[in-house]
Amino acid sequence: MFVFSIIVILIAAVLLVLIVLVQNSKGGGLASGFASGNQVMGAPKTADFLEKATWSLAAVIVIFSIISVGVHQHQKHQESETGSAISGQVHQAMEDLQQSSTLPAFGEEQEEE
Repeated sequence: MFVFSIIVILIAAVLLVLIVLVQNSKGGGLASGFASGNQVMGAPKTADFLEKATWSLAAVIVIFSIISVGVHQHQKHQESETGSAISGQVHQAMEDLQQSSTLPAFGEEQEEE
């Protein structure tokens, strides 16, 4: 689920960039080619569509960002409860090191027999 939400965020971000690049900074954008405010023929109210698409994609990015944080925290919490395989191996290796007396302590020399 975490990977899915990250993919959706990336797709929405790319689409948002493309939609913002299509818009004109002074409010014309795609609608400026038709020269009139209310369209009789052509694409009616293209600027309204682009504005709604911009806000919608921004909302998608915010919502999926919150979802991805929640999913990631939930996965992290479950992993800490059950213990990951790596942490189990590290704990086992530390216990084995503590139990074995063949290693000399730091600064001590090993006696030869």
